[in-house]
Amino acid sequence: PTSHRSRRHKTTMKSAAALTILLLSLAKEALAFSSSISSSSLRAAPPALFATTSNDEENGTLSRRDILTQTITFTTAAATLGLAPLTATADDAAKPQATVVVAGATGQTGRRVLERLASRPNTSVIAAVRNTEKASKSLSESSTVVRGAMIQKVPSLDAAGIELKKLDVASDSVESITGVLTGADSLVIAVGFVPGNPLKMNAAAHEVDNVGTCKLIDAAKAAGVKKVVLVSSILTNGRAWGQEKSPGFQITNAFGNVLDEKLVAEKYLKSSGLDYTIVRPGGLKAKPPSGGVGISGGDTL
Repeated sequence: PTSHRSRRHKTTMKSAAALTILLLSLAKEALAFSSSISSSSLRAAPPALFATTSNDEENGTLSRRDILTQTITFTTAAATLGLAPLTATADDAAKPQATVVVAGATGQTGRRVLERLASRPNTSVIAAVRNTEKASKSLSESSTVVRGAMIQKVPSLDAAGIELKKLDVASDSVESITGVLTGADSLVIAVGFVPGNPLKMNAAAHEVDNVGTCKLIDAAKAAGVKKVVLVSSILTNGRAWGQEKSPGFQITNAFGNVLDEKLVAEKYLKSSGLDYTIVRPGGLKAKPPSGGVGISGGDTL
């Protein structure tokens, strides 16, 4: 992590902006039952931490997993982007029910997506998890966990109204995953391997962030899902623009070559024919947000 306070602040604001765009995009898709937030319309918006039809990237100094805590503070971005507000309105009652599946729902990002989507009117939320009993318990409890080189605080979540379904991207077949996604309008992919045994990290990252994510994409296509949002990582495309030797790339990719694995999945999604949004956020410290929102283009520092 950089020692310069200004860069930490910039990274924090960029990550929060990326997350705001992610949830606003997904909420609009779920409520409108349409593909109105397409790649072309996203490109018309100000440059941000996502990829559409071109390789986009953002550099940062922290892990991606705690970014969703900032969303509430930045909901005012909805007015600027011209997207649906994050509060219920009288017109919401007339809108059809939509179903959103969150894969990786017990992770730092996934559980915050669940929380925000569960507060949306006319939205049915499905948490896709490896073990439904453990997930039900963990989502209702707050704790402090160690993930790789980071210590993260995990808040509790009111899971009332959220349906839990079993899904394991490592062991389930595409056909099995398709069954879980059938009937869903949108899918958020927030899966990511958890660093553990150093001798098995490469295999684990390949299994989850590459092959497992590609299986989710195939299943989404087979199930007729209208929109896919993939939460990736900063510097996923770092090798292509001279960041291979940067500390951020080397430290992050040291965990199972995870950035290389994620890049394969990103490219697979782009070629799938699905309507998609790819977000490459940095991460945040466990501190309240402050200052304004900073947005910059992909593959830049």
